[in-house]
Amino acid sequence: MRVRQVALFAFTALLALGALDPAQSQTWPQRPVTVVVPFAAGGNTDGIGRSIAQWLSDRLGQQFVVENRGGAGGAIAAEMVAKAPADGYTLFVAALPQIAIVPAISQTRYDPVKDFAPISVVGTNPFVLAVNKDVPVKSVPEFIDYVRKAPQPLSYASAGIGSLNHLSMALFLKFAGIDMIHVPYKGNAPAMSDVVAGHVPAAGSIRLIGVSSETRAAQIPGVPTVAEQGFPTFKTRTWNALMAPAKTDPAIIARVATEVAAAAKDPGFDERLNHLGVDPLGNSPAEFAALIAADIPFWAEAVRVAGVKEQ
Repeated sequence: MRVRQVALFAFTALLALGALDPAQSQTWPQRPVTVVVPFAAGGNTDGIGRSIAQWLSDRLGQQFVVENRGGAGGAIAAEMVAKAPADGYTLFVAALPQIAIVPAISQTRYDPVKDFAPISVVGTNPFVLAVNKDVPVKSVPEFIDYVRKAPQPLSYASAGIGSLNHLSMALFLKFAGIDMIHVPYKGNAPAMSDVVAGHVPAAGSIRLIGVSSETRAAQIPGVPTVAEQGFPTFKTRTWNALMAPAKTDPAIIARVATEVAAAAKDPGFDERLNHLGVDPLGNSPAEFAALIAADIPFWAEAVRVAGVKEQ
């Protein structure tokens, strides 16, 4: 059976534990701080991690040194941070998958809630429903109608089984009441390449028809949200945030969170994140904890809807 690949949800685009005593927290940081990024250098999360590490270095008068620890969807880095001393000298640039998705689809040697102290979300990313320019649709309703009336099975590309764009598309298909065939790739770049080429029909080669977030993306304000186009309860997005090992001194957590909030309001920092397709946030530790509490069951349901089996 010949399958025509037509769509892609793509990015516009984390030892002994013990709290420090008050005297230690007042003088922190007294030496360089390791900032662990769960992916290789050069990607979106790495760019966010390096941006906030530089900000903290400049503001706190110590080096915040990025260490890239890729592998297992970020689980290797997460486990490393979970086992690090809770002394404020190891921070984690967590991406949503390490907290809400990887533990839902595989056995991990860390607990996404118990082993980490939330600090602050540095920034968020929406997803965009993109089609090849030759697909005759310009809106989400037209896309749904096109899929329903297609004389042959249509498919969509993703960055891989269990990836955020795979799960986002699976949720969208459920909301829309349509079926498509999932074609997983090894990463966003090859998936987008085939969409552009017309092997899977999505700047000259693609057309953006819907943003997955609650509000329009600042980088592409002319593209309406999926919610605006008939699905008011549909929204997905990802985030990158700072976390620390559980039991890290709350005074240190609060100090770093204050600096992230300040960064989110700084025009220069905002511009750096904007180039990555990221919207700065800088929420409080309590707000971040509430976000995690909501995201874990949300993405667990997405895993179920997408039919992803435990790996």
